[in-house]
Amino acid sequence: MLDGMKRPDFKDPDRPVTPAELRLALEEPIGADEREEVLALVRWFTRRYPTPADRLAYVRQAYARWRPSRQKRL
Repeated sequence: MLDGMKRPDFKDPDRPVTPAELRLALEEPIGADEREEVLALVRWFTRRYPTPADRLAYVRQAYARWRPSRQKRL
């Protein structure tokens, strides 16, 4: 914990976060459940997209889908 600061509530993803809150969140260790979930997602992704070329093609396609909707909000 930072200087006795309590863990902030991160339920609102659009809420501004202070530098102290960010440091606190980044210093918190990753739990075993979260680590296993991340590793499971990596295993799935690398099975679904086994080669670097497959992964790059996916990222390009996903970026193309994301970009038009992002520009509408700007």
